[in-house]
Amino acid sequence: MESFLRTFTIITTTCGNEPVCRHLGHQEQFLPTRHGFHEYFGSPDCHFGPYDNKNIPNIAFYRDSKMIGRYYEEFPISENGISNLTQLYLQEAIDFLEDRVRDKKPFFLYYTPDATHGPTYASQEYRFTSRRGRYGDAVRELDSSIGTIMTFLKNNNLTENTFVFFTSDNGPALIDRDIAGSNGPFLCGKQTTFEGGMRLPAIAWWPGHITAGTVTDSPSRITDILPTVLDFLGIQQMSNVTLDGVSLGPTLLNGTQMKEPVFFYRGNELFAIRYGLYKAHLWTWTNFLWQFNEGIDFCPGQQVNDITTHDQINCTQEPKLFHLGHDPHERFPISANSANYREQIDIIRNILRVFIESLQPAEPQLNWCDNASMYWSPPGCADLNKCLPVPQSNPYKCVWDH
Repeated sequence: MESFLRTFTIITTTCGNEPVCRHLGHQEQFLPTRHGFHEYFGSPDCHFGPYDNKNIPNIAFYRDSKMIGRYYEEFPISENGISNLTQLYLQEAIDFLEDRVRDKKPFFLYYTPDATHGPTYASQEYRFTSRRGRYGDAVRELDSSIGTIMTFLKNNNLTENTFVFFTSDNGPALIDRDIAGSNGPFLCGKQTTFEGGMRLPAIAWWPGHITAGTVTDSPSRITDILPTVLDFLGIQQMSNVTLDGVSLGPTLLNGTQMKEPVFFYRGNELFAIRYGLYKAHLWTWTNFLWQFNEGIDFCPGQQVNDITTHDQINCTQEPKLFHLGHDPHERFPISANSANYREQIDIIRNILRVFIESLQPAEPQLNWCDNASMYWSPPGCADLNKCLPVPQSNPYKCVWDH
């Protein structure tokens, strides 16, 4: 998105962590400022740690293309979950918006505080204020920071010219138990392709264009945001670029019900397909039994026979089919002997065939690990005297057990 917008002289910034550059790498060529953003304040990864800087280095924090410190050092997070990081992100966002008001230029702000990602944190003002503990504290502060940004837009008469879209990147990390979010009535949580792991709420706001209080159950994907923004700006998509999403304009502006297929991946494997209210699971899996026996539970308190399996079960010959209108909890698969099943599976198989034919296979980029690629010596570390000895490179195939 940032590269498209930069072409049209829209000033762009990102404040926060994921998912703008997480997993892409912390070397300078992978940072947001090399991929369309004019400004950047945050980290290429979550605030995991603290580490000893010997076996594992603490994760670096950046301004633009240079490291300005590390988590748990210059950017502390206490053992009991106190940190002012969300306030730092908020101040950066407000400073950016104030600059845009002064220079009267269009802008794109990507605001991604990660306080609700474990280990959760909140500033001193919000810590110990929620009945939901650390997670609730983090949500309250996040809510407040969004409110501050929205108030700024209103006070500076930017409402009718600003499109705001709020969502998340996955369902709750139920493995964190009492410091995690809630999957409500849905099955399982983050790291699965069941509804609890993938279905998210979203809020779209654009006074004078989007009617307040309207609700749609038309499914969409995060990859639809880019085509939507380009549509609203009247920017033609480049003929040599194929986008994975479609514009949500008809739904947001006119209430049109869209019926686009949604593909649910886990790693490199296509696990499920949703079309309309029907969802077909091509594979079933929660996590390995040995993980479950060690207390790692992606579906606490939930068990559906032949669905929440601890083995990776290939169901492509006879997918497990659910009607999410009748059964949003994915508890009661439609009988494979029914006419309804055969009709809907034929439709979904045809969608799958067209989708597979359109894919251009590529070598996975996340299947190699190397300890030498950690945050030992990020760009800018020398200016701070914060470079650490880089171990000898020894690439190996990663094992992703989730």
